[in-house]
Amino acid sequence: MRKDENSLQALVMTGLFAAIIYIGIWVLRIPVPAMVGRPFIHFGNTLTAVAILLLGYRNGMLAGIIGLGGFDILNGYAATSWLTMLEVVVVASVLSAIFKGMHYEDSKKNIIILAIVAGITKIFTTYCVSIIEALMVGTSLKIAYVAAFVSLPATLINSLSTAICTPILYFAFARGAKKVLKIN
Repeated sequence: MRKDENSLQALVMTGLFAAIIYIGIWVLRIPVPAMVGRPFIHFGNTLTAVAILLLGYRNGMLAGIIGLGGFDILNGYAATSWLTMLEVVVVASVLSAIFKGMHYEDSKKNIIILAIVAGITKIFTTYCVSIIEALMVGTSLKIAYVAAFVSLPATLINSLSTAICTPILYFAFARGAKKVLKIN
């Protein structure tokens, strides 16, 4: 699926993953108190990482942007949805570059490494986004740094679940896709 980005099959899978990502956030979200923003625990980041690994940079990134960004727009986070979409671009860029360096070899070891990288990247991007959100409401830069740091617990949990669940879901989706779509 990574090679035929413009095929009907790839486009359908992109839309399907966008819907799965949206539902993965909508169905299971647990709000966490924070000084900045309204963070919650969810599986959207995990599903976005799986989409990027299975569908490739462009289509995986589009699925993540549509799923995560669409959720934000439709559920009261529209003012900062652009930041969520930008996070997806960063995560997709990092994961795709490393996966390309691994010659797209999806061994268990490589997928676990990529899942950990996705989790760490998400911690970094969310910290930066929290700083921007704090600055958007008029907080000074020093306070924004501290508030963003104090608001990281939900991100840490989401990143840990991304690191753990991405390999499990990746191999489940990859096996399912091979059977259903009859691809190599």
